[in-house]
Amino acid sequence: MLSAAPRLDAEWLEADGLGGFASGTVGGWRTRRYHGLLIPAVTPPSGRALLVAGLEVYLETPTGRFPLCAHRFAPDVTAPEGTTYLASFEPEPWPTWIWSLPGGIRVAHELFLPHGMPATVLRWRVSGAPKGTRLSVRPFLAGRDSHALHYENPDFRFEVMGEGERRAWQPYAALPAVHSLANADYLHEPHWYRHFLLEEERARGFDHLEDLATPGALTWDVTSEDAVWVLSAGGLPGTEGLQTGKALTIANRLRDRELRRRQSFASPLHRAGDAYIVERGAGKTIIAGYPWFTDWGRDTFIALRGLCLAAGRLDDARDILVEWAGAVSEGMLPNRFVEQGDAPEFNAVDASLWYVIAVHEFMEGMAAAKRRISPAHRARLCSAVDAILDGYVRGTRFGIRMDEDGLLSAGVAGVQVTWMDARIGDWVVTPRIGKPVEVQALWLNVLRIGAQRDDRWAGLHDRGIASFRRRFWNESAQCLYDVIDCDHIPGAVDASIRPNQLFAVGGLPFPLLEGSRARQIVDRVEADLWTPLGPRSLAPGSVGYAPHYVGGPRERDGAYHQGTVWPWLTGPFIEAWVRVHGAGAEVVSSARYRFLAPLLEHLDQAGLGHVSEIADADAPHTPAGCPFQAWSVGELLRIDRILCAAESADTPTRQAAAQGHSA
Repeated sequence: MLSAAPRLDAEWLEADGLGGFASGTVGGWRTRRYHGLLIPAVTPPSGRALLVAGLEVYLETPTGRFPLCAHRFAPDVTAPEGTTYLASFEPEPWPTWIWSLPGGIRVAHELFLPHGMPATVLRWRVSGAPKGTRLSVRPFLAGRDSHALHYENPDFRFEVMGEGERRAWQPYAALPAVHSLANADYLHEPHWYRHFLLEEERARGFDHLEDLATPGALTWDVTSEDAVWVLSAGGLPGTEGLQTGKALTIANRLRDRELRRRQSFASPLHRAGDAYIVERGAGKTIIAGYPWFTDWGRDTFIALRGLCLAAGRLDDARDILVEWAGAVSEGMLPNRFVEQGDAPEFNAVDASLWYVIAVHEFMEGMAAAKRRISPAHRARLCSAVDAILDGYVRGTRFGIRMDEDGLLSAGVAGVQVTWMDARIGDWVVTPRIGKPVEVQALWLNVLRIGAQRDDRWAGLHDRGIASFRRRFWNESAQCLYDVIDCDHIPGAVDASIRPNQLFAVGGLPFPLLEGSRARQIVDRVEADLWTPLGPRSLAPGSVGYAPHYVGGPRERDGAYHQGTVWPWLTGPFIEAWVRVHGAGAEVVSSARYRFLAPLLEHLDQAGLGHVSEIADADAPHTPAGCPFQAWSVGELLRIDRILCAAESADTPTRQAAAQGHSA
């Protein structure tokens, strides 16, 4: 049996750089509708279609037939039990399984997605096998939107095209064909496999049974050479060297090229961050999370600071920011581009503000690297920033406007505009209409950034920060109100203890508070909200507090920001904590041990090598939501970079202290 972590139900991810991906569990069974081996983005980076869901794999030897896979069917049946022989799993540099079979036979199976191609490469290497041993693999085909499910139907086309090593299936005319390149024999033998059980879908209150089709079986003589198989969506047109040649040669070429690319990253976490940076049009964007998110404005600009800026990927940051600059409308950037071609959604007061923060830090990063921004790109970015500032001062959608006190008012009934954006029908769970605290921190940072180029913003900034310091302090709780002027009623306040107040002290370029009040805010968040995976979104004991993120869509959305832990907030929390405790070597070391180490341990627990979207508010803080989340990974990279910088800055002090002690 599997002797080392991770668990059999832990999930792995491979991304293609175009918005497509492959994902599954260590044990091999599919638990989500999004698990599959070939899920390309038909209209990059969106429009994902699940084409190949999984495989049935057997090693056939003269002494027996052994399963190298596991599947679950309704009502609760696992067949075959391939994990019996699973000896180990390694996620780096890509998912690799090792099976140990009777008679000393070992099988290594690896899977990776070549960057920039809608393709999946699979390889099996068998050692210790007697003559006559063959590998038999059946592909399970679907042909559906990645959010849907597939059922047996008469329209599915089993026909195979091509011959020899190159074949193809196209179950539905509206979707790309599945191209197969393999050094294998093929036997056409169509079947339906019915009632696959998707346990995570069942737990989430969704339909959870699926039918998949197999057109036939591929078989390899694995005693002569490795078994290789390249699956691609619509073929690989224009890719040099892939239209002709033997399957093994092409698979080796792809493997060598991808291995070199992955070895160029500074760490496995940096490579994990690469999965979220994808093409959009002529530029780039950031996928908010796998397996169900595409690119969201708010998530993109928050995640960019870690995935690109902290990782030194300035060119990627530029391409993303320039690409998004063209989407400004009425002073706002969209929060989401929907997948079916409808109009973008602009329901986010903070997305545009995060964009300005990201532009500012990008320009600071370019200056620090002594790199020049082209006049055209600078003009495009500055124009977008000016449009956002002008739009917010003048007033734009959803009641967003600067008030007379210099603070930013936002929100209308029935619309969720802050990052706490859960909505169930007409019920906005955390409406936060008025002047939310983190929105003010963002707004005042943006005004200060604007004032660096145009003095007209300086006076507004000074007015706003004076109002903030006067109006947001909650003396009874010794921290900040979460919202003031609630529902646009002057003086009405929401005193809920939430982590949003952290942004007044950490997580942004310019803190709004220092000294004792800053320390009190951080102490309050640490005492009431901190968990090993980050801050809770609401303090225990509060009205509406939800200890667990479980149940159907209504129950889960109702708990989403009502206590549920958000790992991405670890970044601003640690930054604020270090700042108020003095930022010395001992403080940084303590922050790493107390707050960062548990999050690093999480990299081996859910989405392997990545950080989850959320976790339960109560112990044991079970990870939930999206298992591969961009801003969670991005903030981990960003705060690690900040702590490293603090350690470097403190090195002369430590050296002097050591010399003094020695003397």
